Amino acid sequence: MAGLAAVAGLFAIGMNSVQAQAQLDSPLRIVVGYAPGGATDRVARIVGDKLAAKLGVPVVVDNKPGAGGRLAAQQVKTTPANQNVLMLANPAVMVVAPLVFKDNGYDAERDFVPVSHVNDYDFALAVSPTLPVRELSHLLAWMRANPNQANVGVPATGSLPHFFALMVGEKAKVQTQVIGYRGSAPLLNDLLGGQVPVAIDTSDVVLPQHEAGKLRILALSGAQRSPFAPTIPTFKEAGLDLAATGWNTFFAPATMPRDKVEKLARLIHEVMQDPDTTRRFKDSLMTPVVSTQAQTTAMLKAYRAQWAPVVQKSGYQP
Repeated sequence: MAGLAAVAGLFAIGMNSVQAQAQLDSPLRIVVGYAPGGATDRVARIVGDKLAAKLGVPVVVDNKPGAGGRLAAQQVKTTPANQNVLMLANPAVMVVAPLVFKDNGYDAERDFVPVSHVNDYDFALAVSPTLPVRELSHLLAWMRANPNQANVGVPATGSLPHFFALMVGEKAKVQTQVIGYRGSAPLLNDLLGGQVPVAIDTSDVVLPQHEAGKLRILALSGAQRSPFAPTIPTFKEAGLDLAATGWNTFFAPATMPRDKVEKLARLIHEVMQDPDTTRRFKDSLMTPVVSTQAQTTAMLKAYRAQWAPVVQKSGYQP
């Protein structure tokens, strides 16, 4: 009996130790550089809900919109080491901005540590219902014949859809005028109203309007057809040898202790393996990704190598 009690005691100690490792000593704040309701915000809340249960402390999503997400990065980089904070960011903040802003206010590689890549998304090329084209080849022919009208709207200047639009124009040998909007909502309004004939935005924004028959998506940017839109061709299938995706990834400030970063990376990895997490991502038309910290770091390196030449060649200046 004494031996059994000792074993039980050791088991309890072990369980307590595991639980202690799965907890932080104070609430976790997830900073999002965009307003509530957008795709990045939804990702933060899905993962945050699951993390709270694993950590045993509240997880709060803190929206810090401004300067295309750069304001959030500038604030997070200065977080004291004793505070628990993560930033959920996309390529516009961590890849594009460092290339185009002379005084960015942060160094994406020095001031932050990659934690976990959690989802990917395609870009969609959509046309106004007033434009009588139904295939990408027909659109490109129309744009070549009407260069003064070949405007392509994007949700923001300097965004990844902006640079993808430039890639499309270069690959198709079409002169395009890229028009930046202040978000997806005004872009969609103008596209639906025919004020801009073509738009490129993230697929989760445009697909509901396509399914409702209010506009037409001619191609998606993934390497394979999207499971959310299996009838829509990829750019490669439509005749342009292009493929690109965007992503959301969690970053920790470089001030965060390494053991805490590794703990959060492990827990987010577990969260992304949860079937309910997968369901919630897919319900939001986003592709969930299960990634280790090492895989996330490798993804970022390859992504920067892919996009740096595109951004630099464009000559874009804010």
